[in-house]
Amino acid sequence: MSGIPIGESPLSGNSLPGGNPGPEPAPRVMSLGGMAWRRFLRNPFAVAGLVVLLFFVIVALFARFIAPFDPARIDLLTSNLPFGSGAHILGTDELGRDIFSRLLYSSQVSLLVGFSVAFVSVFIGTLIGAVSGYFGGFVDTFFMRMVDVLNSVPLLFLNILMLAIFGSSFVLLICILALTSWMGVARLVRGTFLQLRETEYVEAAKALGTSDWRIITYHMIRNATAPIIVNATLMIGGAILSEAALSFLGLGIQPPQTSWGQMLSNAQAYMLTDPLQAVYPGLCILVVVLAVNFIGDGIQSAIDPRRKVRRPRRRWGH
Repeated sequence: MSGIPIGESPLSGNSLPGGNPGPEPAPRVMSLGGMAWRRFLRNPFAVAGLVVLLFFVIVALFARFIAPFDPARIDLLTSNLPFGSGAHILGTDELGRDIFSRLLYSSQVSLLVGFSVAFVSVFIGTLIGAVSGYFGGFVDTFFMRMVDVLNSVPLLFLNILMLAIFGSSFVLLICILALTSWMGVARLVRGTFLQLRETEYVEAAKALGTSDWRIITYHMIRNATAPIIVNATLMIGGAILSEAALSFLGLGIQPPQTSWGQMLSNAQAYMLTDPLQAVYPGLCILVVVLAVNFIGDGIQSAIDPRRKVRRPRRRWGH
């Protein structure tokens, strides 16, 4: 037993009898989701955008506990107070409503519109694009001509026309914005499905007798999720801007509800006397849309399989 330390077995470690080294442990294999998450975390702009968006989401969820005043409370005795006026941190508007409280509650409406419109638009566009790209023929021609017709009409004019005809309500606003925003997703999904339907696993599924809808929903959608997620992320910012533009024109969110676009519309009459009333909601819109765009770019870079992970270069020698 000479040469073997006390308390150790001759088979301990990675060595076998005779001094031959044993098999090395298998390297850890990281999933595609884990690799994409690591790439996303290496993008400082994407991480900063995610932090900012989560901050606004948390503020929107807990606005009723954070806001010091009721956003619809009118007090003409305290109208147009400047920044830092006692309990009114950011001042008040022309009706004496607390601007800080209105900003908090406006985040609920603006973010809810953004996420809802993106979700409905992606669902409609994915369904139409998948059916069009998979079946082709007359179905493809019909849906793509519909997309061409809708793209030929200015969307802002179409939204204004529909809101002027059917009225302005919160649910109707979401439906109109969603029904005029799905065309880009449909074209993207159609192009992806035109490539996927020629692959071997789709042909094998057809040969096994798998139904067309199962092939679309179970096999092909999974391989098209990457561009869909990126497009959905970017659509959130576009929906927030569209809602702000319509509310600024007086066709979006109506009182007593409030949104950042409605606050901009109310502040335009006081641009010379109190320009900060327009700066606060405009800055919120700018920061949120910029954060969403950073997140979308970060997701696109993280899930792109052709993108190589950059490793830090050594600046010093051995």
